[in-house]
This record gives sequence, structure tokens and C-alpha cells, in this order.
Amino acid sequence: MIFDIIGVNGVINDTCTGCNFVSQLSKMNTIFNDLKKGTTVGPLHPQIKDLRDASYATIRLLKQLNASSNSGEVRKILGEITGTVIDETVVIFPPFYINYGKHIHIGKNVFINFNCTFLALGGIIIEDDVLIGPGVKILSEGHPLSPVERQSLIPGKVHIKQNAWIGAGATILPAITIGENAVVAAGAVVAKDVPANTVVAGIPAKAIKSL
Repeated sequence: MIFDIIGVNGVINDTCTGCNFVSQLSKMNTIFNDLKKGTTVGPLHPQIKDLRDASYATIRLLKQLNASSNSGEVRKILGEITGTVIDETVVIFPPFYINYGKHIHIGKNVFINFNCTFLALGGIIIEDDVLIGPGVKILSEGHPLSPVERQSLIPGKVHIKQNAWIGAGATILPAITIGENAVVAAGAVVAKDVPANTVVAGIPAKAIKSL
């Protein structure tokens, strides 16, 4: 399903087609706006296929991004995926995995290390000066616990505020805010908001220190 983590390899040349297709879907189809607003989407939604189509369009661009070792090219392709201009101070080390980019905002002087995964249908906001370690997963969507309803998609915006540091292998679950200057220790699973100037660690993540 579209909701699973996407892995991609290889190179293709159809950049503009993928970019334009995703952009058109974002503007035309209300399912994307519903998800961004936090509305649960069921498996029988008439536009559910558009989610999958948008992810495959994103994959086409990610193949090029993940094959590049040119920082400017990586930013350019990421800008096509997100529909924004990625500031020249932003650094991304591929590989990088995204299921849908139009609900992602990345500020200035952001560093994203190798092998990070963003599930972004619910929205991901990364403010200026944020550091994201290798293997971090930021998940703005999930599923109900009820077996009967589990095929539905529940969005929840993730907001990482200025100068926060997300350590290697950490997982940020949906509907979480990481406060300004906060630190998430390596391997932590964050299921509750993290206050500003606080270090959290563990599974589930708990406060261990104030800064």
C-alpha cells in the first residue's frame, strides 16, 4: 500500500512529468487537502488511487535524487518533489525516502543525514537550523488500532521547531511537535510532544534533561 515506507534505486529521466503530475494532483484532488487538514481517509475514498499515483510520481523523482552526489541537484529535485524552493543552506545526504512531498516544508540551514524516511501526507514542518541524524523516520500518518478500520489513514502533522536535533535512528510518530532547541536521543520513539530545551530518550521517549 501507499502507506508503507518507499524504497527506491536507479535513475530515470522523466523529471518534469513526475513533478507536474504531483503538482496537479495536489491542486485538484481534495483527498490531499483533507489529509493535510487532519481528516481521516478511508480505503473506499473515491480518490484513494490518486494517493498511489502521487507516490509513484514521487518515486520517479527520488530515483534521480538518490543517484546524485551533487548538492545543488539534490536540492533542485527535492524542490520539485515539495513544490517549493529549497534554500541553498539546506544539505541532504541521499538516500532519502518520501511518499508525498507537497506537504513538506523545510526551512533554512537544515541538515538531513543518510537514509531518512518521511511519510508526509499529514504534513511535516521543519524549521530553520534543524539537524536530522541518519536513519530518522518522521511519520505524519498512521492507521487505527481497530482491525475493522485499519485500512484507513489517519494523518497528524509533525512540527520540528528551530534548532532541534533529532538523533540517529529516532522515530517521530504522527501529530508530534518537537520544541525549539530540543534533542531527541538516538533510537528514541517519540509519541508525545517534546518541550523546548529538553532532551528526551528511550521507547517511548521521556525527558531526561533540561538544557
